[in-house]
Amino acid sequence: METTEASRRRIELLLPARTLLAILAVIGLAVAFRAIGDTFLIVFIGIFLALVFEYPVRFVMAKTRMSRGLAATVTVLGTAIAVFALMLLLLVPLVGSVRDFLQDLPQTVQSLRASDELPSWLADSGAAGNVQDGAQEVSVSVPDAISAVLGIAGSFFGVFLAAFTILFICLFLLSDIVNLKRSLASVLMPGEDDRWLDVWERVTTSISRWAIGVVIIATIAGTTQGMTAWLLGSSYAVGLGVIAGLLDMIPNIGATIAGFILVPTLWAEEGVTAAIIMLVVVLVYQQVENNILTPKIQGKAVELSGFFIIVAVTLFGALLGVLGALTAVPLAATIQIFIQELTKARREKVAEARAAAASGGGGAAPV
Repeated sequence: METTEASRRRIELLLPARTLLAILAVIGLAVAFRAIGDTFLIVFIGIFLALVFEYPVRFVMAKTRMSRGLAATVTVLGTAIAVFALMLLLLVPLVGSVRDFLQDLPQTVQSLRASDELPSWLADSGAAGNVQDGAQEVSVSVPDAISAVLGIAGSFFGVFLAAFTILFICLFLLSDIVNLKRSLASVLMPGEDDRWLDVWERVTTSISRWAIGVVIIATIAGTTQGMTAWLLGSSYAVGLGVIAGLLDMIPNIGATIAGFILVPTLWAEEGVTAAIIMLVVVLVYQQVENNILTPKIQGKAVELSGFFIIVAVTLFGALLGVLGALTAVPLAATIQIFIQELTKARREKVAEARAAAASGGGGAAPV
């Protein structure tokens, strides 16, 4: 009887009203983001680009003495016009080269499997067959998507409207960022305003330096590896260079993935000697990028361990797709900055407790 009564005993969970409201707010935001997914993505890109352009705008202001609004207009619109001009000149041949490479991918894999230089047990294995099937699927689906983009079939207005919206979100945020900082400071207590404005500055510095560095380094990677493929006689040199540059934007694993594409392609086209040369170039370039280019160009824009970078790429890639994988590092760095700031007082107390314990003759630290 006592056991039955104990099993029927109610368990009450008391939650503070603020905690309950916070949980409901998080759930509401998640539902809202899901409902307005495309629109949220456009706003996210616009805000992200504004943070990227913050340092270039400051540079233009310092060199020309322009007002912030004029400097932002010149920087953002000038960059947009330059990118559009490059697209008109290079987009069709570059994308065409990538499309040709992808269309010929099954034949490239088949040539590699049929090569006398590849061990027969590997060429006839199930893994090789899976690669062949995957190449066939990619060769059918991706080039059609690329052709649809190049043909601008029916979606031109939607693409133009999205690009126009992103551009002006970025422009107006850059122009009004001083007022936004002033509004933030007006609702913070004395001392707290400097603290959180410093956090804003650190986030802006991290994102801006990271993004500019990534574009520069990816351009160097694509040019180096594409030029190497061209010198080795590859007919897909331009496409391979574009693929290498784009994949290099994915931190830590992008360059390795590019190597798995470039080396077998050179092997199938030009033989094992060309593949070995390509492999050496890829490995040497990775070391140069990791130890020279990245520290020199990006400095300490982000200070994340390799483990957290991989986790961030995986999670944000699943959440936002390719865009999430490309922006995973600055987003993770931003989260890290906020966590460091929120735990700063606690870490200072722990450091003081440890110092007191050490000065007291090595006694136990207070609980």
